[in-house]
Amino acid sequence: MAKTKVDFNSDIGESFGQYKLGLDEEIIGNVSSANIACGFHAGDPMWMHKTVQLAEKHGVGIGAHPSYPDLRGFGRRNMSIDPQEIKNDVIYQIGALTAFTADKKLQHVKPHGAMYNNAVNDENIAKAICDAIIEVDSDLILLALTGSRWVSIAKDMGLKVAQEVFADRAINADGSLVSRAIEGAVIHDPDVIAERTLKMVTEGYITSISGEYVPVDADSVCMHGDNPVAVGIAKQVKSALESAGVEITPLSELI
Repeated sequence: MAKTKVDFNSDIGESFGQYKLGLDEEIIGNVSSANIACGFHAGDPMWMHKTVQLAEKHGVGIGAHPSYPDLRGFGRRNMSIDPQEIKNDVIYQIGALTAFTADKKLQHVKPHGAMYNNAVNDENIAKAICDAIIEVDSDLILLALTGSRWVSIAKDMGLKVAQEVFADRAINADGSLVSRAIEGAVIHDPDVIAERTLKMVTEGYITSISGEYVPVDADSVCMHGDNPVAVGIAKQVKSALESAGVEITPLSELI
């Protein structure tokens, strides 16, 4: 579905202790929403506080970026966790980040890494995440993979849902993200990323890694903040969208 308005989000706040990861200060001026790590895969109270203040200073919509408890694996490893535990972990992380905001209110929730990918294919995990959001604040927007069963589950449960596409990630023919273990899963060329993003937003489709056309509904475009050329990508994507007449706006003004 072609769009004239879209959210542009990035995963930020993924530093920990003395270790600095990502280019948050440079990226924040180019996005409209920020997914902030909540301490389980990255981030800690000091970085959460600092990143929330950075987002608020730039008028960027703030979202929790909860994860499996996997600091060593950066939340990208599959873990066998009971759905009730997943629900409580997500509640905990949403609550922690909310406490750092000036108005004690978040815009959205976007799970990270393996939790996000598992929710796309596992109904129990998808429901556990949705239950957590509803229990904390039913006005929060869930940011989930476009076209996935997770989106319909969340809508059936009464949640506000924004469908997400990825500027710098290759996708499979079924619309799922290509595993990072496969060469070509993460795209680094700003020109290619800008072209892909325009197709997804203005034409409603993208070409899979195996060559098939895949329809997408892009409410929000994600660009990873830990990409080595993230700042250049963010600027080029933003410029390409605006030049095509697409307005970049936070999720709260779209959903």
